[in-house]
Amino acid sequence: MPVIPVQSGQDWAPVNAGNSGASHAIKVPVGGQQLRIAKAAGLVSTEKRIGAGGNKSAHSGAGMSARKIEEATEVGTLARVDKDLAKAIMQARTAKKMTQKDLATAINEKPQVVGEYESGKAIPNPAIISKLERKLGVKLPRPGKTKVPASSGGAGGANAPTAAASKAAAVTRGGPPKRR
Repeated sequence: MPVIPVQSGQDWAPVNAGNSGASHAIKVPVGGQQLRIAKAAGLVSTEKRIGAGGNKSAHSGAGMSARKIEEATEVGTLARVDKDLAKAIMQARTAKKMTQKDLATAINEKPQVVGEYESGKAIPNPAIISKLERKLGVKLPRPGKTKVPASSGGAGGANAPTAAASKAAAVTRGGPPKRR
C-alpha cells in the first residue's frame, strides 16, 4: 500500500531571527562629524518635528487662539488674571492645606500653571478656572468681559429698543446664527 505524505501545517525547520545577516547593513552615524559628513553626502536626512513631545494642554502658549490676540486691549498686551482671582485661589488653596503642586496634580495641570494664576501672570482660561472651582469647592471671581454701554433712554419710554432692534444691534462674532 502506498504512503501518502500528509501536511500538518507545521514547519519545524529552524529559523534564525538574529543579526547574522546584518553585517552588510548601513551604519547610521550617531552624531558629530560623521553625521555632518553623511548629511553633506545626502545619505542622511533630518526633519524637524513641530510640536513633538509637547503637552497639548489648554495652558500652552502655542495654542493661543487668534480671538484672544485680536481682543487684546493694547498692542503686545493680553488680559491677565485679576488680582482678586489670584488672591481667591491662594486663599482657598491654603484653607484646604494644599500646596501648588498638590492642587496642580488634582486638576491635571502643571504646577507652573497654578503658580501663574496665583501670581496674576496667566492668561485666564475658563476651563482651568472651572477645574479650580470644582477642586477647591469655592466660586471664584471670573475675569470681567467688556460690556457695551447701555443707552440712557427710559425703561418704558418711546426710546426703549424693541426685541427685533436689539437683536439687529447685537454684534455676532463668527459662527452660525443662534437657533430660536
